[in-house]
Amino acid sequence: MKRLLIAGCGDIGIRLAACLDPTAWAVSGLRRRAERLPATIGRISADLLAPASLKAVESSWDAVVYQATPDQRTPDAYRQAYVNGLTALLARVETERLILVSSSSVYGQDQGEWVDEESATEPAAFAGQLLLESEALARAVGGLVVRFSGIYGPGRDWLLRQIRSGQARCRPEPPQWTNRIHADDCAAVLAHVLSLPAPADLYCASDDAPTPRCEVLDWLAEQLDQPRPERAALEGGQGKRVCNRRLRDSGFRFQYPDFRHGYGAMLT
Repeated sequence: MKRLLIAGCGDIGIRLAACLDPTAWAVSGLRRRAERLPATIGRISADLLAPASLKAVESSWDAVVYQATPDQRTPDAYRQAYVNGLTALLARVETERLILVSSSSVYGQDQGEWVDEESATEPAAFAGQLLLESEALARAVGGLVVRFSGIYGPGRDWLLRQIRSGQARCRPEPPQWTNRIHADDCAAVLAHVLSLPAPADLYCASDDAPTPRCEVLDWLAEQLDQPRPERAALEGGQGKRVCNRRLRDSGFRFQYPDFRHGYGAMLT
């Protein structure tokens, strides 16, 4: 059996483990409170920010998925999770395949442009900047990167709560483009990349349908039998549209190819 270590094993990591053939993969999950992991995952209690604790994973692994997340939305927390934690782990483990979970926030485009793996990455915010540092660390050791767009799904229902509370607002013109991927598809993407004999070094993972925010909110309000969200002259740019062509060309198919499929499943 191949050995997989999921570092920072949270919701997506648990879903990934459930996607994999248990006769082919022995999955171990590293997190501070490993007792919260299902019994089907090998539990490793360690802290990516406490390098001495990582002796517990000092080994050779067939694959490592790094998906740590910061505790707070601050520059220091992001550096600790994405840069310092990955550096500490790479000092302890050897692997034939490292997969770093990153984000489409590395793109700075904000006028409705399409972006893909070849697009410039010039983020204005610290989150994207620090993710790029993490990506550089992964690539320096031959790792590959998966950039997810906005993740939603069970337990990630912020838009639904906004609609129900009457707090949702949007700007119709110019449109505010949104990109998303269902949590189950996130796990399936990682399983797919693990299965590829010769994967690319970078994939954009977002569903097939970048959509204006007003269109998403109006549809959700209709499904929930709520009033149409308020139109407002909100500040800010138009966002970007993430292209998933490379991922689809590799053979991946989405279970939830657009927001209607994904939110529809959540609502039923």
